[in-house]
Amino acid sequence: MDAAADLDEPIPYRARTRAYYGALGYPPYRWARFDDVPFAPLRKPLPEACLALVTTAAPYQPDKGDQAPGAPYNGAAKFFTVYSGPTDSDPDLRIAHIAYDRDHTRADDPDTYFPLAALRAAEAAGRIGRVASRFHGLPTNRSQRVTIETDAPEIVRRVRADGADAAILVANCPVCHQSLALAARALEEAGLATVLMGCAKDVVEHCGVPRFLFSDFPLGNAAGRPHDRASQAATLDLALALLESAIAPRTTVQSPQAWSADPSWKADYASLHRLSAEEIARRREAFESEKRKARPERRA
Repeated sequence: MDAAADLDEPIPYRARTRAYYGALGYPPYRWARFDDVPFAPLRKPLPEACLALVTTAAPYQPDKGDQAPGAPYNGAAKFFTVYSGPTDSDPDLRIAHIAYDRDHTRADDPDTYFPLAALRAAEAAGRIGRVASRFHGLPTNRSQRVTIETDAPEIVRRVRADGADAAILVANCPVCHQSLALAARALEEAGLATVLMGCAKDVVEHCGVPRFLFSDFPLGNAAGRPHDRASQAATLDLALALLESAIAPRTTVQSPQAWSADPSWKADYASLHRLSAEEIARRREAFESEKRKARPERRA
């Protein structure tokens, strides 16, 4: 368990997940890391710019089991190819397919992980020119090769086709943060400015992105506190300000918002100190079961 003094620091997700899945019997995962980071300046004033939204949330699939707020991890609800949807309506997107922080948040307010409403409000207020006509879904993929060679280029193609000048990418689980970091790098290499909103600081900074807005919240709340419109608006405004103001890559801004005055919630995510040998064995079998559900569509 982390020492009490360390709980004021961001959660070390790479170390936690390495130890957790190691205890379940899996080999250590090698997280993406790059020395060079591309950087594309915002080419228009923000009140004239078109912004795209990229998410790892999944469209609700009623035939794929429990995807309700607080549902257990559901591998059957994963998606494996880039998808798009219109931004002039409210999609039913869920995050039951990923490892967000189910101990401290329930994912019962989509605006905490899919800030379309806040973006529309920013457009109405003249803070941005317009929201792109489509949002885009990026698969959460442990295969960095598939993300780099297949999914990220498709995101670039679609964002360009929409005439967007910049993109906001909103991450949820640890691997989401890596997948979107890789997508952000591809967009920047294509000349499109980006800002990644997330809660896993170590994963994003290890990979290396141009602009990162870090919220020290439980995973699944990168766009603000649930059911708190002021928090969500303030979080988006920080992301927009970072999009405008960054002058070099690897620029990280931390939101001043705190999840709780008591940081002890940080001790819980993927922490082995709470688990007996029997519980570890049960979790391995449960994880293998969920992997089998997704395997018919799994890519290399």
